[in-house]
Amino acid sequence: KLPLEAVQVVLEELRKQGNLEWLDKNKSSFLIMWKRPEEWGKLIYQWVLKNGLTNSVFTLYELTSGDDTENEEFHGLDESMLLRALQALQQEHKAEIITLDDGRGVKFF
Repeated sequence: KLPLEAVQVVLEELRKQGNLEWLDKNKSSFLIMWKRPEEWGKLIYQWVLKNGLTNSVFTLYELTSGDDTENEEFHGLDESMLLRALQALQQEHKAEIITLDDGRGVKFF
């Protein structure tokens, strides 16, 4: 068991590296991320480029649960993390999150 102060040091280091996000102002609840959203975005965009899928539109479901991504590391990724990854790509002008009739999707550039 670690003393509370040691736990706080570890959590703060994870936050500095971008692998932890506090979910409340009291810092009592947090999300630990295996990969930062930017890293997930990079993996997704590499898949897009590798398969010649720029200028294509995908639903969020297709990206995380579709047959085409079955062997990709991001297959099965939680939707909230997927959205963060796509927002990172959107900031880099590599993608645009769009609203579709049956939910949300993304267009890659």
